[in-house]
Amino acid sequence: MHLSLPFRFIPTLVVATAVALAVATVSSQSQQPWSLELEARALLASGWWSGYTNHLCEWPGITCNTAGSITEISLPPDLQLGDDGNFGKFNFSCFPNIVRLRLHARGLKGSIPSEIGTLSKLNYLDLSYNQITGYIPSSLWNLKNLVTLQLSANRLTGPIPATIGRLTSLKSLSLEWNQINGSIPFEIGDLNNLEHLDFSANSLTGSIPPSLSHLVKLKALNLSMNKISGVIPHELSQLTQLQYLVLSSNQISGNIIPEIGSLFNLLVLDLSSNSLIGSIPTDLGNCSKLQLLLLSRNFLTGSIPARIGYLSALTSIDLSHNSLRGKVPSELGSLRNSLEYLDLSHNKLTGTIPPSFNLLHRARRLSLSNNSLKGHIPTDLQHSFPPDVFVSGNNDSFGDSIGTRSSSKNLVLVKILVPGILLAFLILGYFVFPRCLLLRKNKSGGVTKNGDLFSIWNFDGKIAYKDITKATEDFDIKYCIGSGAYGSVYKAQLPSGKVVALKKLHHWEAGEPALFKSFKNEARMLSKIRHRNIVKLLGFCLHRRCMFLVYEYKERGSLFSVLGNDVEAADLDWTKRLHIIEGVAHALSYMHHNCTLPIIHRSVSSSNVLLNSDMVASLSDFGTARLLYPHLRNRTIILAGTPVYIAPELAHTFAVTEKCDVYGFGVLTLEIIMGRHPGELLSLISASSSQSSKSPSLLQMTLEDVLDPRLSPPSNRQTASGVVMVMTLALGCLRTKPKSRPTMEQVTKELLVRRPQLPKPLDSISLQELTNQEIYQVEKK
Repeated sequence: MHLSLPFRFIPTLVVATAVALAVATVSSQSQQPWSLELEARALLASGWWSGYTNHLCEWPGITCNTAGSITEISLPPDLQLGDDGNFGKFNFSCFPNIVRLRLHARGLKGSIPSEIGTLSKLNYLDLSYNQITGYIPSSLWNLKNLVTLQLSANRLTGPIPATIGRLTSLKSLSLEWNQINGSIPFEIGDLNNLEHLDFSANSLTGSIPPSLSHLVKLKALNLSMNKISGVIPHELSQLTQLQYLVLSSNQISGNIIPEIGSLFNLLVLDLSSNSLIGSIPTDLGNCSKLQLLLLSRNFLTGSIPARIGYLSALTSIDLSHNSLRGKVPSELGSLRNSLEYLDLSHNKLTGTIPPSFNLLHRARRLSLSNNSLKGHIPTDLQHSFPPDVFVSGNNDSFGDSIGTRSSSKNLVLVKILVPGILLAFLILGYFVFPRCLLLRKNKSGGVTKNGDLFSIWNFDGKIAYKDITKATEDFDIKYCIGSGAYGSVYKAQLPSGKVVALKKLHHWEAGEPALFKSFKNEARMLSKIRHRNIVKLLGFCLHRRCMFLVYEYKERGSLFSVLGNDVEAADLDWTKRLHIIEGVAHALSYMHHNCTLPIIHRSVSSSNVLLNSDMVASLSDFGTARLLYPHLRNRTIILAGTPVYIAPELAHTFAVTEKCDVYGFGVLTLEIIMGRHPGELLSLISASSSQSSKSPSLLQMTLEDVLDPRLSPPSNRQTASGVVMVMTLALGCLRTKPKSRPTMEQVTKELLVRRPQLPKPLDSISLQELTNQEIYQVEKK
């Protein structure tokens, strides 16, 4: 028998037969048959199951006890809900023995039925990521056996009642991303078994109740993105098990409590975007496990505690947009093995950048702009970061060190070498001076008669066009190591022994002075970009016969070629792949948000990600479109080899924005995880986002189904969690509407947050579940 129609259309005889089949073969008589029949009828009446004629305990998502009574309903991703996900059709009162109910991300609509309060044995309830609306029924607060309650990412409204204090067995309470209002009830302190509390992204008002200090087992507290006011209660210092304290984006005032240093287990402290005053407590240096310290956009004063430099686990420090004074502590340089993100911008810091900052080799992002700093920039920082992150908004004399080494060193060299240099000019002047005149003329932009070098090199100023033609034997094909949309790439060894990559560009109109000037200005701007994950543009050359750019040479070549080689791809394990994704994300974030003028890459692809000998990724071909087609500016350029990464909006508009790069990053991330271009999967994702119903194909595909089969699935918990995170971010980047995609800055911030342990294995996580993670969705302006 095949039950395919909704219950209300099934003839009585058929229903009776189905129910009889469903309750047949009960292995124990401890449960009365009539109650089993009620359970079967309730399942059929819900409209969520149809077409099943076997025993109901064998239906998808159903678990029974030995008596045949249902104890768990956990809907699998591939189960298509009938009746358009109407929540009201499900009669909870027919399931007295259920202990676990998981209806996560199933598109459920309507309000939560009050009958849910009859499930007296229920200890796990997950209704998150649905479209449930209205108030939380008061009967739900009677479920005293609840250990986990997850109602996040719905449209629930109304206040949190005092009766929540009845749920004394609760360990995890998640109400985030709803429209809940009112204040946090004092009775929240009665939940003395609570370990995880998340009320973020609601409309809560009032102050933080001191009764939270009663939750001595609490490990994670997130009240961010509300309208909470008042001060941080001193009592919170009693939560010695706390690992995550996130109170950002509220209206909290007063000081940061000095007792915060007693939270020895703290991993994340995020108090950003509030109205906090006073100084940063020095006792914060007692939090030896701290990884993220985020205090930006407050009104903090005083100096930066030097003891922060001893928190050896710190990966991110953001103290920007405050009124901090004094010197930058040299102790921060001690974080060389951990620190990846440091933002001290928009403060009132004085003095110089400590030389110890040369040791921050892991730093991906650094900003000290808009302070009152002066002096010299440490040498290594000059090579790793653009001048703007130091100079912008600082003392004018601060910029004098750009392009120099140590002034004291230069002074010594001048005293020793000046006499010798003068003598050398007298002896060699006759031979050198004529050539210098020619070079000077060429560097000024003038074109020589014979069409020799007529632009500058930003490398060392000594290499002429003939050096390049000699190194490549006039661009012989045997030196060609790749070809792309903009030109061919050659490997060349310069007279100094340095190996570089030359991109010989296809497009050049030597007779257009305006284009020459534009190219020169753009190239000079691009040559100033310094980022660990962006291939350095060393120089350029314009000649009547050709035009080429000179880049750092990366030994392992393109990511595209590595993924295309089974042996090399197998060497690219999950940890390395995650690092590559992170590197590209940081590069794009830097280009979009940290350059004086934002740079849109326009051609994010695996061919434009280069790897060095350690498999560290660098983004290449940035800004090339602006060099060759300056008149287009923010217009798209459709070139061979790039359409598979192009954002869908470019099918009907020519405007290029940063969100086009975001889409390309999403495609690239899928390609890295899958080991191949995700062509068919992109079609499924696009179809899913354009339909109101869930896509059956995505529902049936698990994360493990799309992992590169050349690698074993990640066994390490942290690595597996990382794969889930980047896949979730990638799917967010692939949203059809550009405004709903995250920015690359938001992506990089998410990558810095360590995720908790996965609740289930990869082979049970569907792509549809990851697609529905709305936490990454950008709020429309």
